[in-house]
Amino acid sequence: MKLSELKSYLDQLLNVSHFHDYCPNGLQVEGRNEIYTVITGVTASLNLLQAAVAANADLILVHHGYFWRGENECVVGMKRHRIALLIENNINLLAYHLPLDAHSVLGNNAQLGCQLDFIESGRFGEQNIAMLGHLSRDITLEELGVKIERVLSRTPLIIGDKAGLIRRIAWCTGAAESYFNEAIRLNVDVFITGEISERNVHVSRECGVGLISAGHHATERYGVKALGEHIAQKFGITHQFIDEDNPI
Repeated sequence: MKLSELKSYLDQLLNVSHFHDYCPNGLQVEGRNEIYTVITGVTASLNLLQAAVAANADLILVHHGYFWRGENECVVGMKRHRIALLIENNINLLAYHLPLDAHSVLGNNAQLGCQLDFIESGRFGEQNIAMLGHLSRDITLEELGVKIERVLSRTPLIIGDKAGLIRRIAWCTGAAESYFNEAIRLNVDVFITGEISERNVHVSRECGVGLISAGHHATERYGVKALGEHIAQKFGITHQFIDEDNPI
């Protein structure tokens, strides 16, 4: 299919124009016009780019792309090497950040909820990205941690009373601990995100609300993979998701 057709479809599907983001969403580096093979991954790292070259991919689709607000705008060093590899091999780079977090079916939060059998009951936070929900039955904080470890293949950091029962859950993938205080005001029993800071350990303990750091990368694998599978099925293109190990 044509690059312009795929880009237009994804921009509309993810409602890109609705979001105020920290980076450009959509086509970040332009390559060849015909798209037959797509590689997806969480971050457009050099390793992912090299894997795409080896796979003779036409397009790379990621959650974490380039040109973030506040970064050095000069195309030098690491940025130059990455972009040069894309241009030399005529490979397109598409990146979707907050729009991919928020999509009601294919988004990172929706997909993480599916993986962990959460039943969504609402949204909250800036641009309604974070999710509220519950499990089909009450379990302890420790049992929830065991479930997360089994599903994500990563041991989570658990703050709080591990024997406490979990009824109401809030979650937001990646680096979303800024939503923790709002989650507390919404009377949840636990907030799950990708990574946390020292200060929120004290907030968790003093407010009596559980806090789980399940991994930035680990919580954000599922949205871009689901998106790749979706376009492969819809348009008949080849798709491969590459999960580059990242302990954070």
